Amino acid sequence: MATQHKGTRFRLGSLALPVIQAPMAGGPSTPGLAAAVSEAGGLGFVAGGYKTAAAMRAEIEAVRGHTDKPFGVNLFVPQPSVTSPEVLQEYAASLAPDAERFGVSLGDPKHDDDDWDQKLKALLELAPAVVSFTFDLPEPSVVEALQQRGAYVIATVTDRDEALQALAAGADALCVQGPEAGGHRGTFKADAPPPLVPLHGILGELSDLEVPLIAAGGIATAEHTRAALAVGAAAVQAGTAFLRANEAGTKAVHRAALASSDRFTTTAVTRAFSGRNARGLYNEFMRRHDGDAPYGYPEIHHLTTPLRAAAAAAGEPDWLNLWAGINYRNCMEGSAASILASLAP
Repeated sequence: MATQHKGTRFRLGSLALPVIQAPMAGGPSTPGLAAAVSEAGGLGFVAGGYKTAAAMRAEIEAVRGHTDKPFGVNLFVPQPSVTSPEVLQEYAASLAPDAERFGVSLGDPKHDDDDWDQKLKALLELAPAVVSFTFDLPEPSVVEALQQRGAYVIATVTDRDEALQALAAGADALCVQGPEAGGHRGTFKADAPPPLVPLHGILGELSDLEVPLIAAGGIATAEHTRAALAVGAAAVQAGTAFLRANEAGTKAVHRAALASSDRFTTTAVTRAFSGRNARGLYNEFMRRHDGDAPYGYPEIHHLTTPLRAAAAAAGEPDWLNLWAGINYRNCMEGSAASILASLAP
């Protein structure tokens, strides 16, 4: 399929449906899901996090093998470490009984940049229509270089200060993520709680900015989409709504937990799985470790990876990160196209 070239840059207003499939790293986002959403009139996304640049490149090429419609690629922006070996060792000790339960060793709590430089090189070469960033901002020179290659650049923000920084860096649009969202909050601060202002409140705080706003957090029905558009959003971004899509790579145990009517009754924000604040179905692991879990991303993510993989393989949802937004009860099973249609205003 053809690449995006300067002069034919993507615009949010060009979407048949103002709905974006959120990039969900760790498995749920697949090339098939991104292609299906884009083919059906929305904007699909490849999640670049937690994989090598080569794997990300392969997914981009796979999407292009299924659609010539625009789609996006998301990267996690690396940040300096916010923890210490002593803190990590103490937390590892508290996790030891859980690892023993599944007969695995905890992972190496290393700090890395998620193959950042090579991923940027790949994006500049492949020039996807849209590139978005989470957890911080790249240098303005990176934003400009991507735009010169024809990419539309979106920054994920959670408050006004971050929004202003993103505009100063040259972002074309802002993905405004409220606390209702499932998974990790995109806040720039790696060692502090994210803002608790509801999504519509943040949108109101940014209404004077002359930039397209994408509403993210708790978008699970057409009514949610209409409400966000009514308060100034140019489009919405939904993640949890697509977790049970046929094309999603969501783990079987995660799918079952989302469909359960009684086992998991609420969501909560935790850093116990990754060292960064993220919302998921409240389970036993969170109950045990929310009190002692330190900040420390990506070190704690790597530390708990073998434990979470073993829990998924054993079908044990209480020891797995079941990321989900507050409106997960509206999450439906079916094709990506049918889910997209259910979110359309």
